[in-house]
Amino acid sequence: MPLCQRFARSVVALASVAGVLPALAHSGGAPVSSLGAAAHAPIGVMGDHIHKAGEWMLSYRYMTMSMGGNLDGGDSLSARQISGTMMNPGQYMVAPQSMDMDMHMFGAMYAPSDTLTLMVMLPYLRNEMDHVTRMGVCFTTQSRGWGDAKATALLSLYQSRDGAHRLHANLGVSLPTGSIDERDDTPAQRNAKLPYGMQLGSGSVDLLPGVTYNGFADNVSWGAQLALTLRSDYNDNDYRLGNRAQLSGWLAHSFSSALSSALRLTHTAWGNIDGARDDLNPMMVPTADPDAQGGERSELSLSVNYLFLKGAAKGHRLALEYSEPVYQQLDGPQMALDSTLTAGWQYAF
Repeated sequence: MPLCQRFARSVVALASVAGVLPALAHSGGAPVSSLGAAAHAPIGVMGDHIHKAGEWMLSYRYMTMSMGGNLDGGDSLSARQISGTMMNPGQYMVAPQSMDMDMHMFGAMYAPSDTLTLMVMLPYLRNEMDHVTRMGVCFTTQSRGWGDAKATALLSLYQSRDGAHRLHANLGVSLPTGSIDERDDTPAQRNAKLPYGMQLGSGSVDLLPGVTYNGFADNVSWGAQLALTLRSDYNDNDYRLGNRAQLSGWLAHSFSSALSSALRLTHTAWGNIDGARDDLNPMMVPTADPDAQGGERSELSLSVNYLFLKGAAKGHRLALEYSEPVYQQLDGPQMALDSTLTAGWQYAF
């Protein structure tokens, strides 16, 4: 299914949420400055807010994601169905079984004016994938290093007089600082080139347009974000990752100025890979097949934000978000997502 059709389904899925959120606001709503922890979106949302002129914010996020099993469309496939046996070979010689990905994301924001905030982010990644061959041999490959750096301008488009409704554009670019030439040993070859999902970057300059809405009332806040990743060109290894579209909506409740909790619904759609690198055999393993990379997924997340209001830690914010998929439709065989956990720290000054 084309990416545009996949993503259109996410708009329908979240339309009801977007339709009811504004009804929560009223003209007597509390100012945003009094919302405390609820003034920010869940920690898994990037570029959710702008700052006042001259303000800085430093941030750190740790995200761990686990994947397990394989789907073709919405149907589960066993490793034996993917690789077959020596007597009855399958489409691929190796089946992926599970993958763990850890990311450390370092970020900084600065506002040269009340309507413009600049943001830079740099991730450090660690990937580990378990496999089993057609002959029943299990092995693990790993990659680690810096990923693609991102620079984004957050431009205010609208703010209501009482500050209860805010809209800004996210205008970003991703730079190819992450390696696309990672290698590791496999049973078939020492120092073999790793498949697409084990690489640390896209290898191309990617455009990151988007738009973010935030709403605020007495003890609730809500928002929605549309974020796109548009690949500009083929990279040095003669392939281009698929474009990506993500729509997210959230609703947060303040228990106090220091503590808030939120529910978030996210739908993501992404395309298959164009082209292929000539040192990967697409019949070896699904993760090396350019036509087994696209899909769409919906996730439900629960998060908490805590803002220190006193003492030496005043102004520091700690946040946690846990997500699980509620829907997955993958161009397979492709590994399914199990869960994602994101923890973060933010400090504005």
